[in-house]
Amino acid sequence: MNALKLISESSMKENKPEFEVGDTVKVHVQIKEGEKSRIQIFEGTVIAKKHGGISETFTVRRISHGCGIERVFPVHSPAVDKVEVIRHGKVRRAKLYYLRDRVGKAAKVKEQIR
Repeated sequence: MNALKLISESSMKENKPEFEVGDTVKVHVQIKEGEKSRIQIFEGTVIAKKHGGISETFTVRRISHGCGIERVFPVHSPAVDKVEVIRHGKVRRAKLYYLRDRVGKAAKVKEQIR
């Protein structure tokens, strides 16, 4: 059990990105195509954060061409290059799954003034 703990602690990122549920973020993800590698940006609203430790994940949702797209990213993955916070959202829930049923302006999260 101690060996698993040591391995998981050594593979965790030192500077974990600081964001909360409801924030609009840009996630820079490394995509490998054959031998080449490039960075793709996925921008959307964080609707959930799950677990903790090495298996911690967050879900980002955006609307593209009228279709809702959600992607789940591991926080400590080497494929996630960086996470930029665009704006902070004002929410009162830990999970924003209710945004899935909303369309247009109703699916937006109000901005929190800091």
